[in-house]
Formats: sequence, C-alpha cells, structure tokens
Amino acid sequence: MSTHPLEEILHPQSIAVVGASGSGGRGSGFLSPLLELGFKGKIYPVNPKYSEIEGMKTYPNLREIPDSVDYVISAVPAPEVLNMLKDCSQKGVKGVHLFTARFSETGRPEAADLEQEILKQARKQGIRLIGPNCMGVYYPRQGISFRDGLPKESGSAGLASQSGNVAGELIQAATLRGVYFSKAISYGNAIDLNESDYLDYFVQDPETKIILMYVEGVKDGQRFFNSLRRAASTKPVIIIKGGRGKSGARATASHTASLAGSVKIWETAVTQAGAISVENLDELIDMAVSFYFLPPIRGRRVGVAGGAGGASVLAADQCEEAGLDVIPLPADFREELRSKGVTIWDWLGNPADMSIREDDNFSVGAVLEMMGRNQNFDLLIAIIRGPYHGWHKEMSVETYVEEYRLKESRQKPLLTVLADGGLGIDENDDWSGKLMHQVRMQLIAANIPFYPTIERAARAARKLIDYYQKRR
Repeated sequence: MSTHPLEEILHPQSIAVVGASGSGGRGSGFLSPLLELGFKGKIYPVNPKYSEIEGMKTYPNLREIPDSVDYVISAVPAPEVLNMLKDCSQKGVKGVHLFTARFSETGRPEAADLEQEILKQARKQGIRLIGPNCMGVYYPRQGISFRDGLPKESGSAGLASQSGNVAGELIQAATLRGVYFSKAISYGNAIDLNESDYLDYFVQDPETKIILMYVEGVKDGQRFFNSLRRAASTKPVIIIKGGRGKSGARATASHTASLAGSVKIWETAVTQAGAISVENLDELIDMAVSFYFLPPIRGRRVGVAGGAGGASVLAADQCEEAGLDVIPLPADFREELRSKGVTIWDWLGNPADMSIREDDNFSVGAVLEMMGRNQNFDLLIAIIRGPYHGWHKEMSVETYVEEYRLKESRQKPLLTVLADGGLGIDENDDWSGKLMHQVRMQLIAANIPFYPTIERAARAARKLIDYYQKRR
C-alpha cells in the first residue's frame, strides 16, 4: 500500500469548504462540483455570513463542525489563512487546498512573508498544503472536482499542472478525444507539496498509466530531474514548459512566482531523463491520445490511405518531414492487388490516392487491411474524409465507418485523421457534421485515436516511436 502523503490527502471522508458562498462569491465554485460528481463523504460549507448554502447547513467556522474534517478547501482572503490553520489543527485536518491567492506571485515582500509563515505553521501542525493560488484536485473516482462540468468518468491519465486554467482546459479538450483522467492536480505556488511530490505520487499510483505535466518553474532542479528520470523509466511522462520566452518568463513570475531558466538546458534535461517535451497544449493532447490508445510502435515505415489528389501528396510530405518513412508499395503488395483484379495495381502508391480508383469493390478499408497484413509496414494512418460523391443524408455511421474497415486494419498500430469542425449536433441541416461527430464517438468507443491533421498524427507517431526505441 502507498505511503505517499498524498494518498491519505486524496481519499478524504469529509471535506470542508471554508469561505463557501452562494452563486458568484469567491468560494461558490467548489461546493457544486463536489455535489455534481457525487462525493460520497461529508461536505461542510463554512462561512459566518450564511446559515445554509446549496441546501446544506453552513457553519460559522471549522470549530463548530461536530465531526472531524479530513480535507479543507480554503477560499478565504490571504490574511485569514493563519487563523483558519489553527482551526484545522483542532479538527484533525490532514490536507488543505489553498485556492486563496495574492501571496508571493504579487511580488510584494509582505505577501511573500505571509506565505512563508503559513508554510511554517502548517508544518508545525502536521498539515500538508496544495497551493496556494491554485484550483486544487480533480479526482472523478473519488467524486472530487474543482470545476462544474468535468467528466464523472475516470481514466488512466494523471495531470500535475501549475496552472488551474490550463488543467481545466486540458481535461475538457482531452476528453473530447477520448482521454480520461485518474487525477488532475493544480498546484500553483507549491510552497509545500511541489512538482516533484506530484511526480513521485503519480509514478507509484496504480490508477495512473500516463503522466502529463504543465510546469512553469521547479523548486529543486536536481530533485525534480531525479524524480523525472525514475518516473519516465516506468511510465510515459509528457511535459510542457510555460515561460520559455522573455514575455512568458515575466508572465510566469506574476502567475505563480516561478523563475524561468534556460529553455535549452530544460529540454536537454527532460530528454536525458527519458521524458517527452512538447511545445503547446495541442501537442500535449496529441501525445496523451497516442499513449492512451496505441500499442508500442517499433518502426517508422508508414502506410497511408484515404486521401485524394493533392491531399495525398501533402500527406507524403508531412509524414516524411515528421521523420516517418513513406515506403513505396512492396512488390508482394502489388501482386496481391493484381490477384484481386484491381485494375490500378501498378498505379496505386503510398499514400494510396483513392481518387484514382475505378472499382467500387476496392475501398480505403481494403488497402488498409492489406497494409495491416503486410510485414513491410510498422504503422498505418487512415485519412477519414467527410462525405463526398455518392454519400447521402440517410447513410448510417456504421456504414460510413465500415468503408474504412478500421477493426480489420488494427493488425498494426492505427492512427486516424479526422478534420476538426463544428460537431453539428444542434444544426438540423448539418447532416454531414452530425455524421462526423458520430464517427468520432465510434472511434473513441473502439479505442482508435484521431487527430485533426495528418501533420499532427505523424509528429505524434514519431515521438511515440522515439520513446519506445529509447526504452528498448
């Protein structure tokens, strides 16, 4: 059983929201997510201005709560935190999430001094702190959330993010691609538990298979990279660094009081540790999707099918530029085409340009299935186009997906390209948009990753290949 201090903190039997309020107040955003996700323990709103919030009895302070309290969410102003910690000590609180901000990130000496005094008092009382200046914990299996509307479904991606907004955006964007989270922790200024602690926790957490991080600065560089090396030797760790440029470094200092260092040193250290560095949130999500759904990819020889005309030419360029090998169709592949009576057996290439086909019995799915069986290909990319010639409004999503024979093609790691666009679920006339939305849902249900462009699919595949080659 885990002995990491976060294990006890993340499994509370009771939660008090100190500074809770009705709609629109400072602490209004923490009670409703707990109720929405169905936290099974006791919830105690605390605020002397109210007798009831969200239909729950509200207490003037922590001391008035009749039972012990395991976990506290603090939404009180910064000057009130020290007194609140004294009450926490009396109630047996194990962990406090300090949503409370306006500490060292302000750059004001008196605010930084108060932050250090809070840390000193918390340590004296045996209380661990998440934050301050952060959104805290999202743990769907436990029914804990820091924002309304986050999924109740849990998965195997763990996230440690210095930014609360980044954490919320990542969770929402990733779940649209089928990636669900074991836990996500926004940790802000990290005066007590910091990025190394969260990394150490996720690496030993059986619920977490992939670790995602948004980091602006680290408290102890040597400790962090030692933790990162240990973690990356066990699980994929994907990191985005905030504050890489001069203006970003200035924003970082005022956001979480973190110091930005050399980007080159950072990226070299991350690579040497065996983790994966990404440049933006889109790439972070692409890599999360790749590790979440794909088996290890051992080689770079890619087979591509589904494009038409110039799109096929561009697909070849983008795969090569990403570092994949777009190999010519092997002789045994062409011979199989000829034996099947395919009239363009000597014309078809890789990527397979489907605009030149003449035989209705020869489909994108047929090419992908053959590539999946052929030993010369290491991975496949299927380009799923929107409805084109011959498709009609009455077509079912099952019929559309069957054209690609995706299940049969999965003898090799399979990535699909499905362009972004309006989901069309509220527009009566946008039948093609609705169809593509249903295709996305089918892909997620079948555990098949999809990407908005072939460039992003190819780059993700290449980084996945590099990761597994280094591990091997």
